[in-house]
Parts: sequence; structure tokens; C-alpha cells
Amino acid sequence: MTAQDFDFKLPGLGRPESSRPKRVAEAIKNELSLLLVQHIRDIRLAEVSVTRVLVTPDLKTAKIYFTVPAGSETSPALKGMNRARGFFRSHLAKVLDLRYTPDLAFYFDNVHEEVERIDALFRQIEEERKNEPS
Repeated sequence: MTAQDFDFKLPGLGRPESSRPKRVAEAIKNELSLLLVQHIRDIRLAEVSVTRVLVTPDLKTAKIYFTVPAGSETSPALKGMNRARGFFRSHLAKVLDLRYTPDLAFYFDNVHEEVERIDALFRQIEEERKNEPS
């Protein structure tokens, strides 16, 4: 038996990542987006948008990332999301066919702000290059 014939993979390490957490995350995102548009009366959540949901492989925890319109405060929206956590979870338990309803954790998604900041830096570098004597 040569080294080429030997399988160096340990059991369990070569398994592909399950697509179930991604499907559950997508279902949670869709349901929360509908709830925010149709059923939420809290003024703090009037313009909140769910941007992405990450679910742990064991489906016990879901991280929900959200944004608010530019210029709006994030703190009231985060407080409103945390206050509505029980309502969200009970609705997800009714709609999704899961053994356990994931615990929900809410985070402000600042990706758009970072993209704008980096774009501004690139524009600034471009302006400095234009104004540089050749």
C-alpha cells in the first residue's frame, strides 16, 4: 500500500456543509420581513429591513442583521427588535416546521455604511491622483 492508495481523510471532516441552515435562515428572513411590513405596530420598527440571517448548524440560534434608513438612529430600532423577540419567535414556531425554534439575536448591519466609507476613500484617492503634478 502506497501513500497514494491511503485515504488521509478522518471520519466526518470531508462531509459537505449542510444546506438546511441556509434554507432555515432564508425562511426566517422571509417571515420576519413579512411581519415587519404587515403586523408590527411599533413605530421604532416602521422602516427596519432585515438584510440577512445566519443560523447555526444545530439550528438553535439565528443572528438577524437589519438596517434602518440613512440618518435614522439604530438604538431605538434595536430596542424595538429585542422587545418584539417573543412575538417573532412565537410566529416562527407556528409557521416553520422545526423541532426547536431558534433563539433570535439582533444586530445592526453596518455593511452599507462601510461600503460608503470605502467608496469615499477611493474617490478621495482618485481626486488626489488627478491633482498631482505628473
